[in-house]
Amino acid sequence: MNSMRIRSFVLCLLACPFGIAQAPSAQTAAGDRIQLTLDTSEADQVLAVLARRQAGTPVAEAEWQALFDTVPYQRLKQREKAIGEQFHEPGMAFSDEDFRKFVLSNDILQRAASLRDTLVRWKQADLRQSAERALRYLPDAAIIRATVYPTIKPRENSFVWDVAKDPAIFLYLNPDVTRAKFENTVAHELHHIGLGSLGSVYSPKIAGLPERARTAAEYMAGFGEGMAMLAAAGGPDVDPHAASTPAEHDIWEKALAAFNTDVPAVNSFFLDILDGTLTGDAIDTKGGSFFGSHQGPWYTVGYKMAVIVERRFGRPALIRTMLDYRCLPALYNRAAREQNAAGRAQLPLWSETVLSQVQAGACGVS
Repeated sequence: MNSMRIRSFVLCLLACPFGIAQAPSAQTAAGDRIQLTLDTSEADQVLAVLARRQAGTPVAEAEWQALFDTVPYQRLKQREKAIGEQFHEPGMAFSDEDFRKFVLSNDILQRAASLRDTLVRWKQADLRQSAERALRYLPDAAIIRATVYPTIKPRENSFVWDVAKDPAIFLYLNPDVTRAKFENTVAHELHHIGLGSLGSVYSPKIAGLPERARTAAEYMAGFGEGMAMLAAAGGPDVDPHAASTPAEHDIWEKALAAFNTDVPAVNSFFLDILDGTLTGDAIDTKGGSFFGSHQGPWYTVGYKMAVIVERRFGRPALIRTMLDYRCLPALYNRAAREQNAAGRAQLPLWSETVLSQVQAGACGVS
C-alpha cells in the first residue's frame, strides 16, 4: 500500500464524512436500519461462459455482452479506472477485451468447479444477520445500506467502494473462504459503512488541533479496524477468527500476543508525529506498516483495547469511542491502570503526552 493510498484509507474510510445519499427502496419497511443486497450477476455470468467452454461450445457475443452489462462488472471497471487515476497506476484500468482474455485463460477454466461451489455457499449466507451483528456495535442513528458483490476477477483483492453515494463491498470469490468466513468479512465491512452513514463526526472534533496533533489524531482512526473485528465477532467472548482457517487463526493469535510490544510501538509513532521526527510520506509509510501483511496493530491493538473497554465500561461507552477515536486509548488507560494496580497481568499504557496533545480529555463514562 503506497503512502497516498494509506492516507486516503485512514482519512476517507474511517475518519471523513461518507454521508450516504441513497433513498430507501420501496421494499424497505419504515424505520428499518438495514438495506442489504447480494448481487452475484457478474460471477454468475463468468461461470456461464466457463460452462460453455467446458462443454466445448462457442461463447456467443451476446453472452459476453451480458457479462459486460452486469452492474458489478460496470462498477468494478469504473472503480479500477478511478483508483488508477487517483494513484497514478494506469495498469489498474482494464478493457472488456482484457477481461475477455482473463475469462478465456486456462487458469480460470481449471478453477471453474471450485468457484461454482463457492458461489453456491456464499449465496446461502445470512447477510442480514451479519448486518445485525454490526449494528449492535453502532450508534442508534447508524444505518446500513450496501450492495455486496462477490466477483470473479483478475485482481485477488476485496474492498469497499463508493461509500459516499452507493456503498459497495466487492469480495473476490475465493474458494478458501467458507460461508461463515464470508459472513464475518461482510459484517466487518458493514461496520465501517454503518459508521460512515453518520456523516462527518470525528473530523470536526479534531479540526482545531495543531497540525501535528491533528495528524496523530487522524491516525487513531486506524483503531476502527479493531473495533470492526469485535463487531464482526459479535462480542468480547467470541473468537474473532472462529470462522478462519487454522493458519489464519494462528497468525492472529501470534499477532495479538504482541500487544504489550505493539502498544509502545504505535505510541512511539504518535510521539514521532507530534515532535516532528516523522513528516510527510514517512508518516504514511510508518502508519501503513501497522496494517500489516495480514492484520497488524491497527487491528490487534484496536481489538484488544475495544474488548478491555467494553468489559470495564460497557458496550455503550465503547460505541461512543467510535465517534471520537481519541477516547479509545484514553478509556483503555483507565481500565489498564486499574488492572495494573490490582496486581493482575500488567498492561502497557499510552503516553500522557500523546493523549494530552490530541486533547483526549473529554472521554468520561456516564
